Amino acid sequence: MKRVLISLIAGAVAMSSALAADITGAGATFPYPIYSKWAETYKKTSNVGLNYQSVGSGAGIKQIKAKTVDFGASDMPLKGEELDAEGLMQFPAIMGGVVAVVNLDGVTPGQLKLTGPVLADIYLGKITKWNDKAIADLNAGVKLPAEDITVVHRADGSGTSFLFTDYLSKVSGDFKTKIGAGTAVKWVVGVGGKGNEGVAANVQRIKGSIGYVEWAYAKKNKMQHTQLKNKDGVFLQPDDDNFKAAAAGAEWSKVPGMGVVLTDQAGKAAWPITGASFILMHKSQADGAKGKEVLKFFDWAYKNGGAAAAELDYVPLPAAVVKQIEDAWKANLKDASGKAIW
Repeated sequence: MKRVLISLIAGAVAMSSALAADITGAGATFPYPIYSKWAETYKKTSNVGLNYQSVGSGAGIKQIKAKTVDFGASDMPLKGEELDAEGLMQFPAIMGGVVAVVNLDGVTPGQLKLTGPVLADIYLGKITKWNDKAIADLNAGVKLPAEDITVVHRADGSGTSFLFTDYLSKVSGDFKTKIGAGTAVKWVVGVGGKGNEGVAANVQRIKGSIGYVEWAYAKKNKMQHTQLKNKDGVFLQPDDDNFKAAAAGAEWSKVPGMGVVLTDQAGKAAWPITGASFILMHKSQADGAKGKEVLKFFDWAYKNGGAAAAELDYVPLPAAVVKQIEDAWKANLKDASGKAIW
């Protein structure tokens, strides 16, 4: 009996220890599929779990500022002055693309062509029918219905919305003036959906709708994505190579917090709505061991998660960028006594 009791106590201590080692994060829905995949594989090799809440970038920023999670995640990078004011450091974790998706009978995925200005006018409520001349002129030979366009947008604070609205603000002065770029903007038309999941569900449910989601969601759900004309005038399909092309000229070290925005980049192969997803952590870690566990997870992901990222149509960060990130960890992240945790 005594031996059984000791065994039970040891098991309880081991379980408590494993639970204590788990890390928590909250924020962007854009990278949720890859974080989930990484977490599943990482737990098998390390016995450390990740509880990631896919609640949108705005909520993730609030939670890390409030210190209710070990890290926050945002697709809109914070500016240097805000990072400094909150005692945060920021680094990119993964890259991917945002695509427009539609629900139109008789249109196959990747068949419909749009330009940034036409997309902006749809989201401004200026183009309201699918057979509008502006759309028809881009799509000779495609049978477009004479039905109303239902615009779908994010209802929550969202880094995906930031990338989408930042792009539309760059290609349309009218959009920039009337709506502008941000994680949460005042939309003039449309219905909202929470998260990439909510937008995707609404577009799949509503005939004649258009929305915007991260490419992995569109591909996984076999949605009707559109082609998009880039800055160099080339109509492109979204894919890994085009996301990589958009990131090719990024100068990460020249922007505070490595907060590079990759929308409307030059280059014939550059997908116009490409972005990185960023991690936010407090520079001073109250629990240094827990902070180190977060870094160990992302270090593992950088070195071992590339294949999984590619399968889900994300773009892993180049090795040179990973080196810059890990150097920044050493320089910026300290425990309560001021000792580096990496």
